[in-house]
Amino acid sequence: MTFLSYYLHWSRHEVMNLPHLERRRWCREVSAVNEKVSGSSKQNQKSFEFR
Repeated sequence: MTFLSYYLHWSRHEVMNLPHLERRRWCREVSAVNEKVSGSSKQNQKSFEFR
């Protein structure tokens, strides 16, 4: 939740109203943008990893 709220400036209410799978999809999208913009190694990136 914090990851999406921080990067997309969405409220807790907006994030929590998304279905779980859609939240995961948005996390992947934001992470992909971060990777593309940063151009740095994976160790230095701010991204969301699914475990």
